[in-house]
Formats: sequence, C-alpha cells, structure tokens
Amino acid sequence: MLKGRRVLVTGAARGLGLAFAHSIATAGGRVVIADVLADLAQTEAAALRAQGFDVQALAVDLCEPTSIEACAAQAVQLLGGLDGLVNNAAITNSGGKDAHALAIDMWDRVMDVNVRGTWLMSRACHAALAASGRGAVVNLASDTALWGAPNLLAYAASKGAVISLTRSLSREWGGQDITVNAVAPGLTLVEATEYVPQARHDKYLEGRSLPREQQAADVCGAVLFGLSGLSRFVTGQLLAVNGGFVMH
Repeated sequence: MLKGRRVLVTGAARGLGLAFAHSIATAGGRVVIADVLADLAQTEAAALRAQGFDVQALAVDLCEPTSIEACAAQAVQLLGGLDGLVNNAAITNSGGKDAHALAIDMWDRVMDVNVRGTWLMSRACHAALAASGRGAVVNLASDTALWGAPNLLAYAASKGAVISLTRSLSREWGGQDITVNAVAPGLTLVEATEYVPQARHDKYLEGRSLPREQQAADVCGAVLFGLSGLSRFVTGQLLAVNGGFVMH
C-alpha cells in the first residue's frame, strides 16, 4: 500500500505515533520517527529495524523553530526525499482545568506545540513534498474539538485550529499535488491518555456506536489511507475516527 513511500512521523516514540510508524513500515514505507523523547525514539527505531523495517529516528522539539527545520532537513537527507508527513506530536497538559483555572503559560505552550509546531513542520517539509509529486500531509486533530470537551480548553482549541490549518494548507498547496487532510481520533488507550478520569472513558463508551474502548490500531487505517495513492483526490478533509461518538 505504501511501498517505497518516504514518511516522517512526529511524536512517534510512543503511543499513536509509534503505532502509525509501525503500520507505515508494515505497509512498505520507509519511516523517520521524530520526538522530543530522543532516546526513546532511537530505542523504538532500533526495535523496528530488528523486525526488518526501514526506520530511523531523530530528535525534535516543536517549541523550537530551529529544531523543526533541522529535523525536516535531516529526515529528507536520511530518506532521500519525502512523500508523506504525519503531524502527530502534541501535548494535552491542559486537562482537568476549566477556563478560569487554566494557566496562560500552559495555553501558550499547547498552542506552540500543537498549532505552531504543525504549521512550521509542514512548512519545513513543503519543498520535499512538492518535489515528490505525490506529497501527503496527515494532521492529527481530535474529536474533542468537534463535541466541545469541557476542562480541556487549550487542547480542544488547538485541535480546532489544526482542522482549520489543514483546510487552508490544502488550498495553498494543492497546486503542487500535495494533499493535506486531518484525522480526529476519539479517546484512545495510549500512554498520553492515562490521566483521563474514568468518567470520561465511560462517557465515550456510552456514546459510541461501537461500544468498546478505542485502540491505537483503530486509527492507523485512516492515516495509511491519507498517505496512500487511494486518497490522491481527497484533500482538506477531516475524518473522525471515534467509533461513532461524533459523526462528522
């Protein structure tokens, strides 16, 4: 499905990003995983190489524009070009606080990583994606932005911005045959959601058309689709992958 495709995945040292990297590699892609958890990224890349996959790792800090530029350039060098970018890296540290309790510096950090980081990484990869002739960007949004999750204001707002960013970039870059789409997972059982209270898990379980917990593997198919030749006339779109909790 992705044989020979060269893909950079951010936030891929663990959780959803690592699941995406494994799925892309399994589908025949060559992958660079990038994460602020640089040592863990190297460990996971080595583990994937031991399974026979073509996976490399790089460090990146999405709060630092120079780090983003360096990561993109190194990924292009390692892969000999770039066909796909998965903007998965994000922080969710705004959880559990309402609009009055949320600290301004936390709001700013969430926006810097989740929104500005997605923009700057996409921009840094643009030339290589354009040169590919089949460039594809998949941005990770969240269904929290679709149903207005309470006590998660900064995160939900940032993911709403990612959805809008996706639509604008799709129009700006369509002329270079670059597709830009977004995937909005629901509450998924990964390390990043360990802090989520049981009441929120119960809310999702009760509200889904498919009444079970969401796993990382449930999201991988949508990401693979967005990177593949099957979606070359699909751009600017948002695909909610949440078991029917929100129908978009």
